[in-house]
Amino acid sequence: MMNASDSLPDAAGTVVIGAGIVGCNVAYQLTQLGREDVVVVDQGPMPTTGGSSSHAPGIMFQTAESKELSQFADYSRELYTELEGADGRQAYYETGGIEVARSEERMAFLQRRVEHAEAWGIEDPQILSPSEVTELLPEVDAEQILGGYYSPTDGQVSGVIACDALAREAMDEGATFVPHTRTSDIDMADGGVDTVVTERGTIQCDEVVIATNIWARQLGDQIGVNLPVTPVEHQYTMTESLEALADNAVDVTDHPLFENYENVSGEKAKRLLIGPDRPILRDQDNAMYFRTHGDSYGIGSYNHEPVVPDPDDLGGNDADGEQGSVHEFNERHMYSATHPDRPHKPPRQASDELLPATEGADLEFKYNGMFAESPNGRPIMGPVQEYEGLWTAAAIWVTHAGGAGRALAEWMVNGVPRLNDKPMDLAHCSVNRFDEHEGSWDFTRDIGAEEYRIVYNVMHPKWVWTDKQRDIRKTPMYHAHKELDAELWAEAGWEEPQWFESNADLVSRYEDQIPARDGWEGEYWSPIEGAEALHVRDAVGLHDMTSFNKVEVVGTGAGEFLQQLCTNDIDMGVGEIRYTLMCNEGGGVRADLTVTRTDENRYLLLTTGREVGNNHVAWVNQHAPADVVVNDVTSNMAAMVCTGPDARKVLSDVIDTDLSDEAFPFYTTEETYVNNVPVRAMRLSFAGELGWELYTPSEYGETLWNHVLEAGEEYDIRPYGSGALDALRIEKGFRLWGADLHTEHNPYEAGLEFAVDLETDFIGKNAVASAAAGDNINHEVAAVTLDDADESILPHRPVYAEGDDDALGYVHSAEYGYTAEACVAYTYLPPEKAVAGTKLEVLFEGDRYSATVREEPLVWHHRRVLFDGSRLIAAPTQTNLPTAHVHETTVRGQWPRLQKYCIFDILCFHHTLERVEIVTRPRHESEPLKRSFSTHSSAGPVHLYLQFGLVSDSNE
Repeated sequence: MMNASDSLPDAAGTVVIGAGIVGCNVAYQLTQLGREDVVVVDQGPMPTTGGSSSHAPGIMFQTAESKELSQFADYSRELYTELEGADGRQAYYETGGIEVARSEERMAFLQRRVEHAEAWGIEDPQILSPSEVTELLPEVDAEQILGGYYSPTDGQVSGVIACDALAREAMDEGATFVPHTRTSDIDMADGGVDTVVTERGTIQCDEVVIATNIWARQLGDQIGVNLPVTPVEHQYTMTESLEALADNAVDVTDHPLFENYENVSGEKAKRLLIGPDRPILRDQDNAMYFRTHGDSYGIGSYNHEPVVPDPDDLGGNDADGEQGSVHEFNERHMYSATHPDRPHKPPRQASDELLPATEGADLEFKYNGMFAESPNGRPIMGPVQEYEGLWTAAAIWVTHAGGAGRALAEWMVNGVPRLNDKPMDLAHCSVNRFDEHEGSWDFTRDIGAEEYRIVYNVMHPKWVWTDKQRDIRKTPMYHAHKELDAELWAEAGWEEPQWFESNADLVSRYEDQIPARDGWEGEYWSPIEGAEALHVRDAVGLHDMTSFNKVEVVGTGAGEFLQQLCTNDIDMGVGEIRYTLMCNEGGGVRADLTVTRTDENRYLLLTTGREVGNNHVAWVNQHAPADVVVNDVTSNMAAMVCTGPDARKVLSDVIDTDLSDEAFPFYTTEETYVNNVPVRAMRLSFAGELGWELYTPSEYGETLWNHVLEAGEEYDIRPYGSGALDALRIEKGFRLWGADLHTEHNPYEAGLEFAVDLETDFIGKNAVASAAAGDNINHEVAAVTLDDADESILPHRPVYAEGDDDALGYVHSAEYGYTAEACVAYTYLPPEKAVAGTKLEVLFEGDRYSATVREEPLVWHHRRVLFDGSRLIAAPTQTNLPTAHVHETTVRGQWPRLQKYCIFDILCFHHTLERVEIVTRPRHESEPLKRSFSTHSSAGPVHLYLQFGLVSDSNE
């Protein structure tokens, strides 16, 4: 049993506030990485602090839709298996875990469980028949279920036993644990942490980790940090001794931790200290879970209306055994159907049906235990951008605490989160991902309750809440979108169009190019998305991109600062734009962005991070020197992009500048006017077509939107949503940060070496230079298309070599490419497999889909080119070819057909009245080729039918 300290040190290198399963894991991992001066304080006794770790049943189902949660759980299992409890026994009970299905919908969900487990590396996932379930769990009534999902390495760990073991190991390495010490404040000095203030005195320190879980919000409020943690209650009960389990009775009153546990938790400690002796069980159709406690069954229920206590009413954990994390049991929630999505069956009835041995048994122990939710159901962890040395580790369950603790400790000590010696991207878990409105208790309460409501529901990955906390952030074009019947989805609080019902007429125009989606992949999808994408390729569209993160960097040292932050050379003139990356210390891609120099000492940074874009803003803020001002101007500026072959024609009618190639080249910017609206126009487009992004102060946004739509009426301009944009960008090979681009891969693995200039110095350069030399290339990005042009898949499913059963990787992002005429997926593969032509298979919804690695981008800029004797003119074409090659050159009457087919990059055109010279370079070759053609023809203009390989937004 751990030997906690009675005295409070005056100083420490690191103070961890909270000695529950998260705090103990963080302290243990820090000491494993060499930190000795670690102090852990908690308001309760130790190791039974009285928080969630004390009452949690400790069941560990590893498989989740989230990669981070699954990998955290897998690491936690390995760690807890190595721990020795105070009684000398292994802390982890590897019993296996079974999730059963009572509906066909749930059986399909369990198949997805298998696929996610394969994708994330969870060992040996299996689908079981009802009889196979009962072979492992005879207590289950096979007549009640259709089947089950089995993960053999799932199991259970006692939070108290694990906390004790972790703390003892940490203390052996020099850490100090101090119980009965409530933290009241954290004092700051010079922009960083200075002192932890407790009821027993102060501790001066360099770093602080807030690991107080359900109490994290209050401490965050105290120091002005946004920690949107929601405490929520769920029910746990333990039956009286059951005759069916009589042979499994265990007496734990002689366990070394029993007295400590009983002092806090009462008599239920005699059940909670007993590990299960058979697989743990979930009945998610009824939002319930089960495990044995010797001769008793434990029944956990989320099957009731959300109960969200006010954080200010939680109280604390006191020496007399008062637990702030435990509330009185509500009988109505167990014996009545109160869950808003399950109105037909009370939890107790569902339990007795599935486990007949429990029917009629008294519930000997019962309570409402609390845990913490976040707005997206994932941890809140990492360095807090407001204060140097302040870290968080909250909204983390026992299941994930081991992995989260290791990743955070690596982050603190080595600068990069890692797990099992591999980099781990935690953008979706970062404490800095939140927007201002998410800090309100009104928002946190409602969305925390929504997360509780859906925790065991079958949820589509595109689902967003509809009844709570909507219409918070509206772009200036919101009302215009409503008038056009936009399908609005919430993205980081913004109401963003996914598609426009006003474009429904386009579907019939393009219906032959839009395959139907009838299954899971068709949920939350409309064929209008495909029609909008094709219309942008053929004509012109307008997209609202206000929600994209926009950061202004100003000051005499701005240029030098950005050069240190960015991988590309940022030494450019005013009015120029550069695509670049930001990397972390390990060389992982921290963000991709464009940097625009708008004035001598002023730059505008634009990113596409969406709901994780605030992480980019925080990164810039955290590294900015004193002579540089960083302003998040996302809300200050309305933004839109007019893009497509006719974009120049549309804008030329209303913009007060010359849009020709010579006057307004690709990747440049100008300040000008669209009619009476001041704009900053930038020539670039995430859709990969000729286009201009337009930025204006927010109050002008709706007027600008209407000006462009009115100017484009004669060219059939259409608004388009995020669904079309995803389809457009993925077939062009444009990466989306947070999906197919993140810190787990370096620029060379991601195929973005063109955005790296090793002649400059930047964060992570040593690691990036190593990758440039061929080291640290463990995977390479691969553009993959399904061989069946009518099929579509969704991300996060395993990818295999053809005919193999060992997953090579997983699908990072996927969307149908309507111009490429195939579903496009991005994955990372071993380098020898990331080669064009490699045959693969993707497991999706129980079926294996044949797929092939392709050269990227899949869609090149291609137009029919008309040479009229003096100049080349681009004209519309309906021909969309999936690969880049010289398709055909013809002249009426006299020119022979060019038979040679070759993938190439067009370098330039030279033309006179008599000849056209095209200078090209075959891809993967260094020497350019010249092809000259006579223009002498009595039949009229020469028509060249070409598909370009030019990496640019221009179709001319």
